[in-house]
Amino acid sequence: MEFSSVRNTESEPRVQVLPRDEAREHLITIADMLAKVMDTTIRIPGTSWHIGLDPLLGLIPGIGDVLANLIGTIILGLATRLQLPRIVLARMSLNLLINGTVGAVPIVGDLFSVWFRSHSRNAALLRHAAMKPDRETHADWFYVACIIGGTVALLLLMIAFIIWLVYQLWMMVSGG
Repeated sequence: MEFSSVRNTESEPRVQVLPRDEAREHLITIADMLAKVMDTTIRIPGTSWHIGLDPLLGLIPGIGDVLANLIGTIILGLATRLQLPRIVLARMSLNLLINGTVGAVPIVGDLFSVWFRSHSRNAALLRHAAMKPDRETHADWFYVACIIGGTVALLLLMIAFIIWLVYQLWMMVSGG
């Protein structure tokens, strides 16, 4: 009977484990490269503007923005592998959500993607948080709270507008 702790492991190939700093740098470099491809790969001639695959994919009706956001979640996955704080992951998720939501509006959303550059923002957040020893800050929590508060306020305003619009239409139809 052979126990796993007694086995001869000299003949088995060893997996090379990268030093922590080297592996961390490698993941950060991947995030930076992916952000560049998605946001700033192509320079628009005669301008200082750059665009990437995100706004170009957004031109594909129906699935373009979904594909761009799915590719963007790779950076989010890298942040998870680096064990970044949840607040940073929340900020990164919000960036993708904002880009995906506004990006769903034809033409305007693609122009927004060129300006907003959610993937570059996420790569910068990843790089900054991965290098900081104390990674959670009050500014992060304040940012997330403001985004959520603003979203809820905007949603409530839209609901109020729809109720007002339905009321006005009802008054016009009923003659009141």
